[in-house]
Amino acid sequence: MTRPSTPIAKVLIANRGEIAVRIARACRDYGVPSVAVYADPDAQALHVQAADEAWALNGTRAQDSYLRIDKLLDIARRSGANAVHPGYGFLAERADFAQAVLDAGLIWIGPPPHTIEALGDKVAARKIALQVGAPLVAGTAEPVRSADEVLAFAREHGLPVAIKAAYGGGGRGLKVAWQLEEVAELYHSAVRAATAAFGRGECFLEQFLDRPRHIEAQIVADQQGSVVVVGTRDCSLQRRNQKLVEEAPAPFLSPAQTAQIENAARAICQAAGYVGAGTVEFLLSRSGQVSFLEVNTRLQVEHCVTEETSGVDLVLEQLRIADGLPLSITSTPQARGHSFEFRINAEDPGRGYLPTPGTIRRFEAPSGPGVRVDTGVVAGSTVPGSYDSLMAKLIVTGATRAQALARARRALAEFTIEGVASVLPFHRAVVQDPAFTAADGFAVHTRWIETEMQAQFAPAEHPQPPHESPLRRTFIELDGKRVSLGLPADFAGVPAGQTAEAAPVSAAPAAAQPFGSITAPLAGTLVTWHKAEGERVETGEVLALMEAMKMETPILAPCSGRLRRLVPAGQMCQAGQTLGAVEEA
Repeated sequence: MTRPSTPIAKVLIANRGEIAVRIARACRDYGVPSVAVYADPDAQALHVQAADEAWALNGTRAQDSYLRIDKLLDIARRSGANAVHPGYGFLAERADFAQAVLDAGLIWIGPPPHTIEALGDKVAARKIALQVGAPLVAGTAEPVRSADEVLAFAREHGLPVAIKAAYGGGGRGLKVAWQLEEVAELYHSAVRAATAAFGRGECFLEQFLDRPRHIEAQIVADQQGSVVVVGTRDCSLQRRNQKLVEEAPAPFLSPAQTAQIENAARAICQAAGYVGAGTVEFLLSRSGQVSFLEVNTRLQVEHCVTEETSGVDLVLEQLRIADGLPLSITSTPQARGHSFEFRINAEDPGRGYLPTPGTIRRFEAPSGPGVRVDTGVVAGSTVPGSYDSLMAKLIVTGATRAQALARARRALAEFTIEGVASVLPFHRAVVQDPAFTAADGFAVHTRWIETEMQAQFAPAEHPQPPHESPLRRTFIELDGKRVSLGLPADFAGVPAGQTAEAAPVSAAPAAAQPFGSITAPLAGTLVTWHKAEGERVETGEVLALMEAMKMETPILAPCSGRLRRLVPAGQMCQAGQTLGAVEEA
């Protein structure tokens, strides 16, 4: 394409994985170079190769790399990038990051900081929705400060109650209380998750609609004040509030429901002074009631299905908007066919969707009519336990929903991944399920996977997780200047996964553990112990919580007895590592 003269000269991509690859490709289409950044585990990742240049963040954990605003801005300065695209996740919905980018004299490819602040605060977003007359369920006007306030709300409005992080998105910090006895623990869990994900633990409450559908409206807005709804999506197939399958346009809506969703989305974004690409989310109850949920002030993972059915390149549109150009569309496009997106996560459906970091030995993606694959990995890539479990997205489009489903069955059958577990068995089952295909009526909802799906999955071969630092760092002098040099960890005889600083922690195989041992079911961080050293515990009680790839996993007591804790909270653990034991009194 011929690009008009614009202020964007080079784009720093402040992200990783498939979305960083996607942005790098859009930059190339737009005619501007891109800059990738990478943490140590991503030194050889696909997004590093996709960009025009790549710079090291020198860290392993997200807190030391992709979440370091100072490092990102320093790389922008040194690389000559004058624009920053945040992708999604990490810092994408942080108003302070957007402001820091602008304060550094750079172009922010996203909504203005004040808009991110207003809509990122879900309590403030509810107020805007109320002002414009958007449909809403009962909720708290301000964040709650204790579990007692949650109990009071539940007694007034009834159960279930949604405890939701006031900042951030992606289902992090969302807990649903179905019984009064679980309110306190779920409130504290929501605060922990919100604090870990977004740096703020405030939570507010809403009535939880039982078995609703999750409907979205994709919007784009330019600096001239135009706001256009590009299309709708259904994202009801979720596990632990994390979406697994999305489709566009949202099927089986009445014209009145579609109009209500699109009008509310447009009004909310206009009232908030929105600029850029964003998503307004709603719940649709079984009775047909529409209720505003939240606004995600960023590109969504599932933006691809809207691109396929609208003909609008949303990342390219983001670049145009940041350059001050008007929208390329003036009204909602007529949907052209139907599209599904399947998130290919490194999770094991046979083990309750536990994350499975590791090294991909084989990665063969499908192709053919109607098939698009957005990926951040290839054969040989490492899936670190420090970040999100998403490896790739399979997007399948057809002239009708039925044709798209037929193509999806074929494409999913062709997809082969070895070395890590994946959710492909789930996807292959769901595209055959009458509840999803609508052979007997469209019956899926946001808790359908946990409560109604009948398919059973065998556990995958348990892979060994990768060690988190594939680099060995040393220093050299170039013309008298001391510079850091990163080498592959197996360079000069150093085993893979080992650095000069530390050797990896070995994990004993689960089969060798004696009765009463408490072992880590996955590689991740031991977030907290719920029981004290020496405390009496009963079989099945929650003893601790682990977190990996943005998911909390409870650790249960294998038997009754006294707890002996061997690993402190906050430590990174390997799968199979002994965390403690339950001993006879």
